Amino acid sequence: MDSFAAQDLIWTGSYTADAGGSGSGIGAIAAAADGTLRWLGVAAGADSPSFLAVHPTLPVVYAVAEHARTVRAYRRDGAFGLVPAGPAWPAGDAACHVAVEPSGRFLVVCCWGDGQVLFYELAADGGILDRAAAAESRDPHEGTLDADAKQPKRPSRAHAALMLADGRVMTTDLGHDLLRIWNIRTGPGPALRPVLDHEVVLPQGSGPRHLVQHPGGHVFVVTEYSIEVAVAELSPAFGDFRLGFVGPATAGGALPGDSAAEIALAADGRHAYVGVRGSNRVSVLDVEAGGAALHPVADVPSGGDWPRHHVVRDGLLHVAHERSGDVVTFPLDAGSGVPRAPAGRLAVASATALVPARAGLALPG
Repeated sequence: MDSFAAQDLIWTGSYTADAGGSGSGIGAIAAAADGTLRWLGVAAGADSPSFLAVHPTLPVVYAVAEHARTVRAYRRDGAFGLVPAGPAWPAGDAACHVAVEPSGRFLVVCCWGDGQVLFYELAADGGILDRAAAAESRDPHEGTLDADAKQPKRPSRAHAALMLADGRVMTTDLGHDLLRIWNIRTGPGPALRPVLDHEVVLPQGSGPRHLVQHPGGHVFVVTEYSIEVAVAELSPAFGDFRLGFVGPATAGGALPGDSAAEIALAADGRHAYVGVRGSNRVSVLDVEAGGAALHPVADVPSGGDWPRHHVVRDGLLHVAHERSGDVVTFPLDAGSGVPRAPAGRLAVASATALVPARAGLALPG
């Protein structure tokens, strides 16, 4: 039997020549249940589509063009092709992340270069209709810095958005060490109106990057600079978040030149996985106390250079390496959650993101 008889489709982001990369656009990978990967081809030529998101119900993919400062919708065409679904919409400087609201009402784009958080209204067919900008971030640590040190003003660096289970949106600001929680309202004026609900301040210099919500409601945040994991605890009584646990992201400690990248959860919420660039590790953390704390238990070589992004899916860990240009797949131990020996490696030029196609859009066998 063909090993790809039960294959799934995974979209890949990349850096292209405009960013010094060797990618060609949005790629397509077929993933078999045993962890074997097969390169299908370039789904759509695009300039540095460094991060992607998938519409929850429609065959539509969204990609930020990081250096072109745009976001665009693509519609599926054939087995794995993508074609533009409308024009590219303007975003901000170094648009680095895009996320889709679970019912398909809107997108959120975060921009590392200028700190913008942008909301895009979506049409019934998944196309982009309108844009609204969220309020600018203010550095909560400003005024607490040593005046004698003559430190420059810290720039805002919006980096990722998470759709919370209660309908709100949480965004990270890596430059201001800040989590911002948004309510999304409609009218009057723009169809979408992001309103700041509240903020959670992280330790100065930690650099919150990516985040994921535990089934219990708490949010886990990986910090790029301090190589830690923080828990934004959700109060069931008041619905607000506060900073709870902060601890190391790795079992062996941070090494010189390290920067944390992605955090992902196992489907059952028992284990979290953090990618660390520099020392090129994936760290496994046990989730404790119903999501109130995380404890690192193992550091595993990622199998390549610069693990920028990873996904956990069906008992497998897929790791995208930007600099070595490959995706490495690890089976996960069912009990401990620790990755076993790699099951496969696939060349993917300047890989930056891995986003599985939604259920129901798997490839035919």
